[in-house]
Amino acid sequence: MRHREIRELMTREVVTVPDNAPFKQIARALTDHRVSAVPVVDRAGHPLGVISERDLLPKSAGQGDYFQSLPEREAWQEDKAAGTRADELMSSPPVCARPDWTVAEAARLMEAQGVKRLLVVDDSDVLIGIVSRRDLLRIFLRDDEDIRHEIMADVLDLGLRQSPEAVTVEVAQGRVELHGTVDFRSLVPLIERLCRTVDGVVSVTQHLGYAIDDTNPA
Repeated sequence: MRHREIRELMTREVVTVPDNAPFKQIARALTDHRVSAVPVVDRAGHPLGVISERDLLPKSAGQGDYFQSLPEREAWQEDKAAGTRADELMSSPPVCARPDWTVAEAARLMEAQGVKRLLVVDDSDVLIGIVSRRDLLRIFLRDDEDIRHEIMADVLDLGLRQSPEAVTVEVAQGRVELHGTVDFRSLVPLIERLCRTVDGVVSVTQHLGYAIDDTNPA
């Protein structure tokens, strides 16, 4: 089966700022380009960190009424509030991915690191794109018929050598239903697992019978 790679989903025209960019330049880049974060890069294009709206917010929070007491802030918030340049404001090191990674690999890294986006770098660690959680969700916009065809051709026919007439595949809004009879009982859970790995599948429900119970030693 062919899984979509990050290179197919990432944004290639990335808005960046240098490490010596002043606060106002960063704020202007965010607002003018309507993005929620910008990578910080060196002169060679290597990513050094990421600045998000969250990194700039402590500056605004500290500009309340002089006579009004402010809630206690954590050390990182104080540091961000005092920062005036990109290298003082950025979150570093950046979390990066390779363009040939699958959506599943990128999603696992995002979840593990607790980030909303990954910087995509080439073999020389030069920034070539950025991918967000929203980008990864685009695989669930696949056409139902494309999903059905991939299951029939790649999973059942090429992968498991099951007759296309033996199993009926129905897909609606990414939800897969399987009906029919397969050769061996051990194939039933395998087919279900493989179908779940197809890009764009939301759920799998199977109603499959089998000709031979190869899981029973008797």
